[in-house]
Formats: sequence, structure tokens, C-alpha cells
Amino acid sequence: MSTPEGAAAPGGVLLDVRGLHAGYGEIKVLHGLDFMVSAGGVTTLLGANGAGKTTTLRAISGMIRTSGDIVLAGAPIGGKATEAIAALGVAHVPDGRGTFMELTVEENLRLGAYTRRDNPAADMEKMFTYFPKLRQRFRQQAGTLSGGEQQMLAIARALMLRPRLLLLDEPSFGLAPLIVREIFEIMRTVIAQEGTSILVVEQNAALALAIADRAYLLETGRIVMSGPATEIRKDEAVRRSYLGY
Repeated sequence: MSTPEGAAAPGGVLLDVRGLHAGYGEIKVLHGLDFMVSAGGVTTLLGANGAGKTTTLRAISGMIRTSGDIVLAGAPIGGKATEAIAALGVAHVPDGRGTFMELTVEENLRLGAYTRRDNPAADMEKMFTYFPKLRQRFRQQAGTLSGGEQQMLAIARALMLRPRLLLLDEPSFGLAPLIVREIFEIMRTVIAQEGTSILVVEQNAALALAIADRAYLLETGRIVMSGPATEIRKDEAVRRSYLGY
């Protein structure tokens, strides 16, 4: 399976974040981030553990208190409840996958469409096209799936929302390299067919930069480098620290 060499050129700005500050109680984690996600594009946030990547996704999802501007398709969403942000088309796949272990694959997928008022059957069938292993596990409890299958289920459940923006937090965490490449290849297909914008936090920088069109490098809650993924991939400091060559 080949590694994708970059996403198609996106158009327009879907998510625009300016001066984002966030933290936990008295602990400040993000210190004035400025970044954007293009409509139909893939943006990746890179950085070491503790850099603020997960906090950034939680801030966008309304899971923590923030200051600054978070604008989705021209409308401010900063300060809104997590449920309201989801209803506006933002789906979040957290680190640790977040599947409902005691529910079946089918039940997890139906939960992903909870804000929709139409019949999700057609989209469920589409998820089985993207993730054929889930069709085989249709009646199984999520807790009995392998780690890779659980990650596929988490992504598929998020896609059942028909999101405009998909937030992915460490989709490769704890998975074998072959499974990771399979998941990223599936995401490449989803991007091409659905036009979903993606903001992905990923420590596997090589794969993230391969699927993304733009990248931001975080260090201690600040963006220290940004640009087209193809250019970031060539940067000597990034190559040494994150790509291993």
C-alpha cells in the first residue's frame, strides 16, 4: 500500500482560529495560537508530548474554557457547548478512541448520527464500504474489537455525523504500522469522496505530512513553524526531530 503524497488543493477557509488561549484551571497550555483549516483540506498539528496538540482539539470542541476567536464557516463557535458545536458539523475522535465498549458496532454507528433527523442507513452502508472489517463485526461489542478495528469504528462513528470538520487525535496511537497505514489510506479515500476537512494531531509525522496539505508545529503551546506540508517535510529540523532522517 503506497503512502499518499499530499492532499488535493483545498479551497476557502472553513476553520479560522486567532489568538487562542486555553488551559486547565490555573495551568495555561495554549498561548495565542493562530491557524486555519481550509475547506476540503487536511491540516496537521505536529509537536512533542505536552506541546498542546490535544488541548487545541479540545478547545475547538468546546471541552475546555478558551479565549480568542474560533470561527467555523464565518460563524464564531468559541464558548459554545460541545453538543452545539457537534450540531454545527464538528466531529471529534479523541485520543484513546472513545468508542462505547459495551455497545455493538451497529449501535456505536447509530449514535454517531444522533443529531440527524434522516435515516442513517445509507451512510452506515457507506461506512462499511470504507471500513469493510466493521461489516464483519456488525453485531460485535466494540470492546471485543482489536485496537485497529476500534479506531476504525471511532472514525466511522464520527463520519456518521456528516461533519464539515473532523478532528482526529492521535489516530495511530498504539497500533501496528501496517494498521496505521491502512487507516491513513482509508482517510485519503474519505477526503477525496466526502470533501470533509480534517484537523489531525499525530505523532507519526511522516504519515501526517503525507496526507496533509498544511502543517503547524507546536512547542509549549505556541506555533513555531507553519506552511505547506511539502515544505515542512523538507525542513532540516523537522526531519531530524520528527521524521528520523
